[in-house]
Amino acid sequence: MRAARAIGSFVSALRFPRPKVVAPRTGDPTAAPRIGLALGGGFARGIAHAGVLKVFEQQGIPIHAIAGVSAGSIAAAAFASGASADQIARAGCSMRFGDVARWSLCRMGFVVSERMHRFLDKLLKCHRFEDMPTPLGVLATDLGTGEPVSFRGTGDVFLPIRASCSYPGLFRPVYWEGRLLVDGAMSVEIPALLTRQLGATHVIAVHLPALAPDVAPRNVFQVVNRCFQIMQSRSEGTWRGHCDLVISPDVRGIQWDAFTSGPEMLKAGEAAARAALPAIRKWLGAAGSVAGAAQGLPGVTPDLTPA
Repeated sequence: MRAARAIGSFVSALRFPRPKVVAPRTGDPTAAPRIGLALGGGFARGIAHAGVLKVFEQQGIPIHAIAGVSAGSIAAAAFASGASADQIARAGCSMRFGDVARWSLCRMGFVVSERMHRFLDKLLKCHRFEDMPTPLGVLATDLGTGEPVSFRGTGDVFLPIRASCSYPGLFRPVYWEGRLLVDGAMSVEIPALLTRQLGATHVIAVHLPALAPDVAPRNVFQVVNRCFQIMQSRSEGTWRGHCDLVISPDVRGIQWDAFTSGPEMLKAGEAAARAALPAIRKWLGAAGSVAGAAQGLPGVTPDLTPA
């Protein structure tokens, strides 16, 4: 018995200690900030993301990591691949439903998303996670377990984006390794934690708020969309706890399928980003604030409340 205990002690001493997981120190003034963007969904309303990216690009705000769900995954992948904000904006404003979807009635959904492959092939500068100049994360949802499924690091980006955009009830789920995947926003509305896992120390969430109460749905899909927005609003604390700043372009009067409202949504994204510049400049250590940052568009009230 003594010999056995001695051997056991010797073997234990040879074991490597488990690595210690240290959470990022949000807002640490001594650390060089690594800014990450977490982009939420919203289908056509996701065009507002391009307005945010445009202002950050113009003002030289460095983005070290980016992640997205649903429509946000398209904008995130395009930016990570090296597409400019203007290129993303043009693609978003010119896009129509038929460019990314095809009606095909079946028991699992009304629409298939294979056409999205062609759209992404034109928009993205590269098509694999490991080739992205900026680290990229895409989030989908496992329809069986309800758990988020994150894609990053390696692999083709087309299937993850299609899965993340597969709005349940409308789009067919996407099959992946024996699992059915649907819209990432069904499990996590904003992929803030995934952005932090990509190395960001300061996470900016771009949240597209729900429709205003006086905007009445006009068809069954808008009714379903509104119901999901109500449910998601009840769980905002889940993702806000991983954010340092939340900005919300004012798209509350725009329906989920209003592709023709692209210019309006771009302006809303730009206004929200300008209002966020002073807070971001503080992270970067710049002196003073950006003149007129919160000015420009009347009636725009971005949500700048730190999570």
